[in-house]
Amino acid sequence: MNEEIRTMFDRISPVYDQLNDWLSLGQHKIWKEMTVKWSGAKLGDNCLDLCCGTGDLTFGLARHVGINGSLSAVDFSSNLLAVARQRAKRHYHLPGINWVEADVLDLPFPDNQFDAVTMGYGLRNVKDIRRSLEEIHRVLKPGAKAAILDFHQPSNQSLQFFQQWYLENIVVFLAANLGLEAEYAYIKSSLARFPNGLEQVALAQQVGFSHMTHYPITHGMMGVLVVGKT
Repeated sequence: MNEEIRTMFDRISPVYDQLNDWLSLGQHKIWKEMTVKWSGAKLGDNCLDLCCGTGDLTFGLARHVGINGSLSAVDFSSNLLAVARQRAKRHYHLPGINWVEADVLDLPFPDNQFDAVTMGYGLRNVKDIRRSLEEIHRVLKPGAKAAILDFHQPSNQSLQFFQQWYLENIVVFLAANLGLEAEYAYIKSSLARFPNGLEQVALAQQVGFSHMTHYPITHGMMGVLVVGKT
C-alpha cells in the first residue's frame, strides 16, 4: 500500500466507525459477520484478520475461535490499530490479540500458518491485488479458507447510477461535515478500477487457490470473495 493511502486512513481513524454506521445504516455489521462465517473460523483455530481497521472482523473472529484460539490482526495504519487496541480492551475485553503494523503485500508470518483469514475493505486499496492474494495463499494452511469483503461496482447500470449518486450526495456530504471530503471522495474512483467478482475469481485461480467463489450482496454493490487452498 502506498504512503498516500496510509496517511488517509490515519486521518479518518477517529471517525471511521461512526461513518461506517451512518453510511451503511448499520448493515456493515451484518456483512462482516457473514464474512467471518464464510472464512470457516472455528473454536481453537489460529486466524488472521488483514486490513483490520478498528477491529470489527477481528472481534468477530475472536468470538469464533474462543479462548483456546489465537488471533493476529494486521493494518498499515498505526492510528487505526491504536483505536482497535482500545476497543479490544474497553468493549470486548480481549487482551490477547496480536496487533501487527505491517503491509499486506509483505506479511511477517511464515508459510502455512493460519486456519482462516479475513479481509474487510482492504483489497480495493492495495497497490497490487495479485500480490495480496499471493500472500494470503502463502500464509493459509492447506485446507483453509479466506473470506474477503469489499465494495463493488454493480453490473446493472441503474444500480451504478444509484451507487454514484449515493457516494457523491450522501457519503461525501457526510464526510465533508467532518472535514474529510477528499478522504471519502476517493471511493468512487477506487470502485471504477476494482476487479469485478469474476475477475477476482480468475486472479485467485492464477495465484494457486483450488476453489474460489464470489458472493454478490446488496444487489452487487458489495461482495465477498471466498477462496480455499488445498
